[in-house]
Amino acid sequence: MAYTKIELERDGNVAIIRLNDPATLNAVTVQTLEEIDAALSEISGWARAMVLTGAGRGFCSGANLTGGMGVGQAEGPPDGGRVLETHINPLMLRLRDLPIPWVSAIKGSAAGVGCSFALAADIVVAGEGAFFLQAFARIGLVPDGGSSWLLARAIGRQRAMEMMLLGERIPAAKAFEWGMVNRLVPDDNVMPTALELAHKLAAGPTKSLAMIRRMAWSASDATFEDAMKTERNNQRDAGRTADHREGVVAFIQKRPANFTGA
Repeated sequence: MAYTKIELERDGNVAIIRLNDPATLNAVTVQTLEEIDAALSEISGWARAMVLTGAGRGFCSGANLTGGMGVGQAEGPPDGGRVLETHINPLMLRLRDLPIPWVSAIKGSAAGVGCSFALAADIVVAGEGAFFLQAFARIGLVPDGGSSWLLARAIGRQRAMEMMLLGERIPAAKAFEWGMVNRLVPDDNVMPTALELAHKLAAGPTKSLAMIRRMAWSASDATFEDAMKTERNNQRDAGRTADHREGVVAFIQKRPANFTGA
């Protein structure tokens, strides 16, 4: 597929999806969402980890209201939730359910749905000049893209309330202090750090990492008992993989494991 709103790059077995509309600070259109979805299908046969980032000065400035993302796209009463139902929510669920781990690499703004993209990653790398923003209340709307859920679980209800109700920028240093960000690095080191982490993940036991991802997501809402049942079942499945056997042999032989994803 030919992409115009994103770039898809391959770095070994790591896929790099780069939002590519720097003139708008990578504001998201319906076409952007459809291209990300297509790219996820394209990488499914070879990628063992992924990095999501943005071209130019920013990661993502949120929705481009002139790109099919507004509230009045059809006849009848305005429905700002329409594009959520048709495009954004299915994409966010697909990102949650990816069978590979992924890293978000944030420079500049991560606003609106861009903030959702950033926080949905397994590991968030942010530059010192980055900031996170939920400014929906300023235009009489509400946070979307799962951000109310993601924020409340990442930083707690009180801080999530502050961020969403006041609509103030959260600088990267504060986001790191609050627990929204895993790695805070100089802006020039964002992609090198993200790629280093992604390659480390890509070299890991693929099936085990996929199970860990699912467990972490489900644990946010599961009871302690349910979490332990999930762990038990996944441990059975993980223990039957070739990567587990290789990991044990490598441990005994005191050498690095050579995981193949099997």
